[in-house]
Amino acid sequence: MVPQVIVIILNWNGKDDTIECLESLRQITYANHEILLVDNGSTDGSAAYFREKAPDLSILENGTNLGFAEGNNVGIRWALSRGADYVLLLNNDTVVDKNFLQELVDVTEKDRRIGFVGPKIYHYDYNGRRDVISFAGAKFRIWRGQVHRFCANTVDEGQCDSEREVDSIEGSCLLVRTDVIKKVGLLNSDYYLYWEDTEWCIRGRNAGYKAVYVPGAKIWHKVGMRVSGKRDTAYYYGGRNRVLLVKQYATSWQLLLFLFTFLTFDVWSVILVSGLVRRKVSEPIAFIRGIKDALLNKPQARH
Repeated sequence: MVPQVIVIILNWNGKDDTIECLESLRQITYANHEILLVDNGSTDGSAAYFREKAPDLSILENGTNLGFAEGNNVGIRWALSRGADYVLLLNNDTVVDKNFLQELVDVTEKDRRIGFVGPKIYHYDYNGRRDVISFAGAKFRIWRGQVHRFCANTVDEGQCDSEREVDSIEGSCLLVRTDVIKKVGLLNSDYYLYWEDTEWCIRGRNAGYKAVYVPGAKIWHKVGMRVSGKRDTAYYYGGRNRVLLVKQYATSWQLLLFLFTFLTFDVWSVILVSGLVRRKVSEPIAFIRGIKDALLNKPQARH
């Protein structure tokens, strides 16, 4: 039997992007899939629009913006209740190649130890180009609290055309076996936004599952910092969740080395670039507040 895939698209005031994403999904070759739109408390009439224009589309409405992690968890729970074999998280600001889902499923079906797979992700528009890679899998350096994105921001000349095991798959397009979810759990809702995909892959690896990059699957992503229109929000969660992730998985020595390099270099870099050069004082303030909350174990959402 052909495995069933439920594609979860999380929408928050992004109607135009979502329309383009859905149009690209109509062309895909993988037949046994269902699209679920999860509206994350939009105020632009998105849910009503899609109910009218796409009556066959499955739609769930969250009463408020639950963030990326819990917003997608709402959809994942729905997919699990439907008995799906796979869940695909797909950002609403992406467009997909017609064969991308078939490629992802084919690779995953080859090995039951593969729990997470992701495609080659191009920039939707990189100074007018569509062949510039945004993401081709990543390696996580826990002592720095950083992910090294393979081939990032380079023109695709075949340098990242090899399928390989990686530490992290980007949540903008992430295929996961539902039996893996049942074993390792949902996305960590404490993260709210950012780093939840890396944490999920690490948690899966610790349970014996691999994350694999699939270059034959291709999508295009409108990469950018568009978090409620507030860069402060991005800085807060970027700093906070980075610290939370390292605290969760690092050894004592790794944590000490991380804190030294992070507080010595990264924090001052944000202060100098954002605060002094760009004169956006609120950004380093939000970044430092996020770090403080993580160190004091205060993972409550601020948005």
